[in-house]
Amino acid sequence: MIYKSKRQQFYAEIGNFWADLYGEEYALYDIYEVTDCDFKKIRIATERTGKIYFKIAELLRNVPDETLLDMGYPYETIPFLRLKSVLAESVIARFDFIPYNESYKCIEMNADTPTFIKELFFVNGRACQEFSMDNPNAGMDSLLEEAVRTSIEQSALSPAPHIVFTGDDQNREDYYTTLYLMQFIRGAKFTPLHKLQIQRDIGLFDEEGKRIDILYRQTFPIENLIQDEDEARNKIGLWLLELVEQNKLKIINPISAFLLQNKAVQSVIWGLHEQRNEYFSEEEHEWIAEYFLPTYLEETVFLEKGLPFVKKPVFGREGDTVEIYNSIGQLMQEDAQKSYHHYIKVYQQYIEQPKIKFQSEKGEQMGELLFGSFLINGKPGAIGVRVGAMITNNLSYYLPIGVKR
Repeated sequence: MIYKSKRQQFYAEIGNFWADLYGEEYALYDIYEVTDCDFKKIRIATERTGKIYFKIAELLRNVPDETLLDMGYPYETIPFLRLKSVLAESVIARFDFIPYNESYKCIEMNADTPTFIKELFFVNGRACQEFSMDNPNAGMDSLLEEAVRTSIEQSALSPAPHIVFTGDDQNREDYYTTLYLMQFIRGAKFTPLHKLQIQRDIGLFDEEGKRIDILYRQTFPIENLIQDEDEARNKIGLWLLELVEQNKLKIINPISAFLLQNKAVQSVIWGLHEQRNEYFSEEEHEWIAEYFLPTYLEETVFLEKGLPFVKKPVFGREGDTVEIYNSIGQLMQEDAQKSYHHYIKVYQQYIEQPKIKFQSEKGEQMGELLFGSFLINGKPGAIGVRVGAMITNNLSYYLPIGVKR
């Protein structure tokens, strides 16, 4: 009861935050100690892994359509995948890392619509004050603010663009994440997704009928966007992408972020690495060997070598539709949600996540640890921890991190 009351009091003082999700505890009243050495290693891993991903984007924009389809990109998105904006390939991206052999392995990049932002860039500092620890993410909010502002400035087609941030106003995490980013842009407004209005080949408009120049869609994935239809069954999501192609609308993150969101990108990177392809320098091959895991579009290699592996959809979030198999191909663990079953799957070598103790309203627990590390305009950003089951999903906890003073 002491833990519960302290937790409630602490998070009650943080405005516009979702300390509970789906009726369950989400943000823990506890802190995980990291060392300066840990933090530096993760930052280096983030920067190097980001360079590999950003480099592969240019190659993917120049491969045949058939290759993109084989990687699982929806057919409707193919005409737009070759668009290159003036922005970074992804303005705000997040890597998921597992500690491994004194280094870190990247299990995926959330390039298009990553969440976990306010937790790491804002809430973590409050938690460090509460537990008398130094905040390893100190100053990262300034980096984030600069990136959001720069991306808006670079996207502007006129001296005074109409800037709209959008998201699902019925989802607290989406809504408050969007508001947190919107505070960095003076004069920007929030328009819920369902109130956006579109006229094909003309423009996108807010609920007051004012034409939008820049749409910030932090929590609105492209794979969901392309499925949007109006009451007349018009493909309004594709109309929006057509406006981007016609340079009548700018979106952030740019479409290149969706290009990198596909988990099959890691199979391309690993395939080029196994061939020692000259597309990557010798130094970059060393980075891939250190930070990436063997990833393929079929499980044959793992079955032949007797290695456990993870099967996951090329597009998916929060562990949904993920399955883990042992060294002889038997299913060990699967997520109950199967929302992304229709996508092509990738197969990645499985490595164990470290188990740590933490406090929750249920008492002391053991959970598997996963680091999230942000890449902001190509630079390392804030770092944080999720703990939970073998498959990190939307029921996993957020655990603040700190450095001993």
